[in-house]
Amino acid sequence: MITRREILKRGAALASGALAFPHLAWAGKDSTYPAKYWHSMGDAVGCDLCPLGCNLDEGKIGFCRTRQNIRGELVTTAYANPCAVHVDPIEKKPLFHVLPGARSFSVAIAGCNLRCLNCQNYDISQVTPGETRTTDLPPAKVVDAAKKQGCATIAYTYSEPIAWFEYMLDTSVMARSAGLKNLWISNGYISDAPLRELAPVMDAANINLKTFNNTLSQKLNGAKLQPVLDTLIAAKKYGIWLEITNLIIPGWTDDLKMVRAMCAWIKQNLGADVPLHFSRFFPLYKLADLYPTPTDVLVAAKRIAHEEGLKFVYIGNVADVDSNTYCSSCKKPLIVRDGFIIKTNAIKNGLCPFCKTPIKGIWA
Repeated sequence: MITRREILKRGAALASGALAFPHLAWAGKDSTYPAKYWHSMGDAVGCDLCPLGCNLDEGKIGFCRTRQNIRGELVTTAYANPCAVHVDPIEKKPLFHVLPGARSFSVAIAGCNLRCLNCQNYDISQVTPGETRTTDLPPAKVVDAAKKQGCATIAYTYSEPIAWFEYMLDTSVMARSAGLKNLWISNGYISDAPLRELAPVMDAANINLKTFNNTLSQKLNGAKLQPVLDTLIAAKKYGIWLEITNLIIPGWTDDLKMVRAMCAWIKQNLGADVPLHFSRFFPLYKLADLYPTPTDVLVAAKRIAHEEGLKFVYIGNVADVDSNTYCSSCKKPLIVRDGFIIKTNAIKNGLCPFCKTPIKGIWA
């Protein structure tokens, strides 16, 4: 579906604002806004937003590149100044069990609390908001623009929304009041308290479970594995519809024994109905010397996931691979996809029309 050239082109476009709405004014914009989830340490502050727990002296910026100690208080420089604004099919997130075919108003501000060697949007995730071209788009304008574009959802995506938590939270509250659904596309590296505050206004999430090995996670992503697993369990408990993406990188995350262990963990801790998306890797950023994931490895991973009892497993970033949704009982096709285009959707009231098996997701 997505070639390496397209990924490179997309990353450059996100950084330049070329994907943005042409009528918006794009320029650099400084922004400071009171941050949530921190504690005072005298002149220093401790950030409590994510498991990194940065301690920041006066003037210092956190690992996420968006949170700064200004005169003993924590502020965020990532509020209402997105560097990317776009309308996507919801299937691109990917979310396959949420309003199939819906349009998703997608926003991003620069910054991320991880350091993934393979990041496809490193142009915006690995810089500060001040290093990107931004537009002035406060939460109310996001909601208004989404409605004008006929979008049923707003997606917080492209970079890492945890790094601009306050903007995501405030926009989500307004979007929920306006009848729009909120989508969190994330690495899941967040502390429990902010997740509990976000959950009541967040409808669905795709969490990128980047690996299932703690040592690999720290080498590949600069993060420990357990906090992401904790987020998955908590998001499920707090009522967020959950889908998972696992990017299979040759020589890094393509160990099929590890894939099997991951799938078994998902089944045991999250349930068999949580959709799992295996995504193809393309050489990029600091792993540009590798090769694309062989299709047969992705097919083998999908087979293993089914063997471990997961009902809904998909392969992404590969053309001509079946991405349909089938009933877990009668095996008949329910949602037929051509890339990101929905050709047919037979699900009625959350049920398979053929055998009446419930198909979990957000369908209306």
